[in-house]
Amino acid sequence: MNKSQQRGQATRPTARDTERSQVRRAELIATGRKLFADTSYDALSMDDIARQAGVAKGLIYYYFTNKRGYYLAIIEDAVAELVARAGSTHGLPPAERVQHIVDGHLRYAQHHQAAYRAIVTGGVGFDAEVLAIRDTVRTRMLSTIAFGAWGREDIPPLARTALTGWLSSVEGVTLDWIAEQKVPRETVAALLVRGLGDTLRVIEEHEPSCPAPPRPPR
Repeated sequence: MNKSQQRGQATRPTARDTERSQVRRAELIATGRKLFADTSYDALSMDDIARQAGVAKGLIYYYFTNKRGYYLAIIEDAVAELVARAGSTHGLPPAERVQHIVDGHLRYAQHHQAAYRAIVTGGVGFDAEVLAIRDTVRTRMLSTIAFGAWGREDIPPLARTALTGWLSSVEGVTLDWIAEQKVPRETVAALLVRGLGDTLRVIEEHEPSCPAPPRPPR
């Protein structure tokens, strides 16, 4: 082995280096979620972020390129958590699954209000990349609901349109609720679950291949 090969091996990142890098990146994202929860995007400079994170500004540039890249990484992390909550219900009966998804959605929005608003409204100035991230989470949510209702993730066009309308109402209701939080979360969840049941029954009328589940006992 020649000296250049030895140098190449010496500088090659190890598994431990990679793990440390991932941990450091996750720590910066966690810090950013707290910062952007309390302060607007425009009000935070990279110097502010570095000072609050206790790191050199160059480290943030190294992992995220710029403030926009940092912000997008924070939104993507928030979306991943929201999707994970919805996807953790496959072992539950359909009625419990829907209740769990809706309640988890509300809990997430309640405790991560800034991130939720950014996801739903499109971020800073209706950012196209944040809107694309939002569309991804909507698609995953629709697939989860369809699987819970019909045991399938492929959704006929009419069913997709109706479920998208319901999901939009979930987002609107949730935004209004977290602004005031004058109604108990359980009551809001019951309202949204009832709305989904009504939507599924309307879908069944027009798309017999998508039967609605039985009405829950009162």
